[in-house]
Amino acid sequence: MKAVKHDSVTIFTDGGSRGNPGRSALGFVIKNDKNETIDEFGKYIGETTNNVAEYMAVIYALQRALSIGVKNAVIKTDSQLVARQIKGEYRVKEKQIALFHGIVNDLAGYFEKIDIVEIPREANKEADRLVNKELDKTISESLF
Repeated sequence: MKAVKHDSVTIFTDGGSRGNPGRSALGFVIKNDKNETIDEFGKYIGETTNNVAEYMAVIYALQRALSIGVKNAVIKTDSQLVARQIKGEYRVKEKQIALFHGIVNDLAGYFEKIDIVEIPREANKEADRLVNKELDKTISESLF
């Protein structure tokens, strides 16, 4: 049986686009119960919308949390749309977003408990830094 490394974590997620749609990236930071970073990840995801990038950040983060044995997670995002759609406070209207919303719900089923918390942008600086780092890399790579 696989040993659980981190039973409960807090996950900060962010997605961003430069242009909407435009060049987009996602980022997440996973912290243990002592507020220590145990994992972080950023990825350029091509041309898409900000909302798709936000959802993809949650999906990547949940997949990573599962892979390290997490059972309980609090997801913190500065995306009002994502937070409120996942909590069922907003309807999901767009077909593409509905697909990502369904994936999040499927992944959430593998956890004992998932909570989602909407936070101010200022409280999400670490995940935002990862997004911007990936977007900045695409600019410098396109110059050569």
